Amino acid sequence: MEKSVIVTGGSRGIGASIALAAADKGFQVCVNYLGAEDAAKEVVWQIEENGGKAIAVRANMAIEPDILRMYAAVDGQLAPLGALVNNAGITGLLDRVENYTEERLNRIFTTNITGPFICAREAIKRMSTRRGGKGGSIVNISSVAARLGSPNEYVDYAASKGAIDTMTLGLSKELAEEGIRVNAVRPGVVYTDIHTSSGEPDRVNRVKEMVPMKRGGEPREIADAAVWLLSDEASYVTGALLDVSGGR
Repeated sequence: MEKSVIVTGGSRGIGASIALAAADKGFQVCVNYLGAEDAAKEVVWQIEENGGKAIAVRANMAIEPDILRMYAAVDGQLAPLGALVNNAGITGLLDRVENYTEERLNRIFTTNITGPFICAREAIKRMSTRRGGKGGSIVNISSVAARLGSPNEYVDYAASKGAIDTMTLGLSKELAEEGIRVNAVRPGVVYTDIHTSSGEPDRVNRVKEMVPMKRGGEPREIADAAVWLLSDEASYVTGALLDVSGGR
């Protein structure tokens, strides 16, 4: 049966790699984006060039009506939903907690925690066997920052990913009898644009010596782990927090 996947933050970096890898596995793909419309359309074009089906949908993960509109677009244009990848996430400039503002905290927590919860809620409505769905899989993109804490850099971002880990564990048990598996991938330092938004574009090269493998990760390495968790090959895996971090 054909099925679709929503990849939030799917226009660049890890999200784009996940969207492309999921399409390679036969999923129809909703490439969610916020500001990078051209990049999202490029991902859609690549999928379609390889014989797949995809749509690009602009939606802000901090705004519930945007999320609902995204799901409505998937319902109307793609195969029945079979998977969700909660990938979209933001951080602030590298700084100490003593300098954080309420605006910064609300922005990060709303996007990184509330948004994934609402996305999961809507996916459950469509995939749960208790609600007449065919089951499915949710993969949350967390971070090893959740267990490292990221002192002097972004403790708030790390805390938001700690919440995602707890969400993954709780939701996996809540949905275990309803045909939905819930897992998380926790990347280490990866070559993506998020470091630019934190104010240090070259951060991976600065910290890679702290990684046992002595290198940063590539987006496709994270994508391969996420898509494996989406697949039937991981049919007995739920509630897992899979570190893809070079051993850190």
